[in-house]
Amino acid sequence: MQTTNHSTIFRADQVGSLLRSETIKKARLQHATNLLTAAELRQLEDKEIARIVEKQKEIGLGAVTDGEFRRAWWHFDFLEGLTGVEGYWSGEGIQFQQQKTKSRAIRVTDKLDFGNHPMLEDFKYLHKLAGDHVAKYTIPSPSMLHFRGEVDSSAYQEEEEFFDDLAKTYKKGLQAFYDAGCRYLQLDDTAWAYLCSEEQKEQLRSKGKNPDYLAKVYLDTLNKAVADRPDDFTITMHICRGNFRSTWISSGGYEPIAEQLFGHLNIDGFFLEYDNDRSGGFEPLRYVNRPDLNIVLGLVTSKFGDLEDKNTIIKRIEEASKFVNLNQLALSPQCGFASTEEGNLLTEEQQWAKLRHVVEISQQVWK
Repeated sequence: MQTTNHSTIFRADQVGSLLRSETIKKARLQHATNLLTAAELRQLEDKEIARIVEKQKEIGLGAVTDGEFRRAWWHFDFLEGLTGVEGYWSGEGIQFQQQKTKSRAIRVTDKLDFGNHPMLEDFKYLHKLAGDHVAKYTIPSPSMLHFRGEVDSSAYQEEEEFFDDLAKTYKKGLQAFYDAGCRYLQLDDTAWAYLCSEEQKEQLRSKGKNPDYLAKVYLDTLNKAVADRPDDFTITMHICRGNFRSTWISSGGYEPIAEQLFGHLNIDGFFLEYDNDRSGGFEPLRYVNRPDLNIVLGLVTSKFGDLEDKNTIIKRIEEASKFVNLNQLALSPQCGFASTEEGNLLTEEQQWAKLRHVVEISQQVWK
């Protein structure tokens, strides 16, 4: 582990979500049909989260997560907990390649704020379990509320006011997590991956949205949200191309957004998907111009169970080090294993084998 300013790097890392166990899936169904109370569900979640935290420690990971075991979605659950936001069942899910999610959606109906968010207690439980390991927590980037949500004009007539409140809300939220003991927080974001894709940008334009404007306002909002954070608070971002039942949404290398993000977003690191040809090459990493900006290479896929060839992964890390110093690089799966509670198409044992593979390769590269 290497520390520079408030930037902590784990050579073997993970994006965050883990396959929901059969115990969790059964309990959530029982709760949905009133066969389990909320308290009984939480008790079962606590037990399963304790089990998977111990498994992560056993594998050799330095930062442990709760696997997002209390969530149905990687983003909606958190966003619905913000003051002024509500979730609802819409007529349309999110379209992936040959798959579509359930029809959940969110909207902003009142002024935004960060109040007594339920995930603060979720984090405190993880923090207690972590012990001498680092408790890593994941939440959606502020961009996602605008990108995936609707904003009622009754709440915000001016978009500038909305983004100003969004930044303040996240700033308050980040401080609340810090006060609860969080020192490693990851912002998950699919919007930037869409802005890498010409196909997706054309779809945005067809809906009356300007991709260049979105890139600017999202960057500004993010920087306001993370400004003036404590020196020992590491904040990273995972840029995701979509991850549902082992399928995806967007393609395209990082070149269109690299200079903006790597050069101007004031966070400590990026988790980048590099597990297939759709991700492009490492050339965009030339815009990494800070010695304290860490790049976690998602070279191991979370979508399928077959293990990658170790030498191939090591070679790709060497290729990336031509653009970024090896001391600023780390290794992880390209995404979580279950961005939604349905999970990807592999077994739990294959999941642990993938994470163990990441640890073993990292030990070989960063001796």
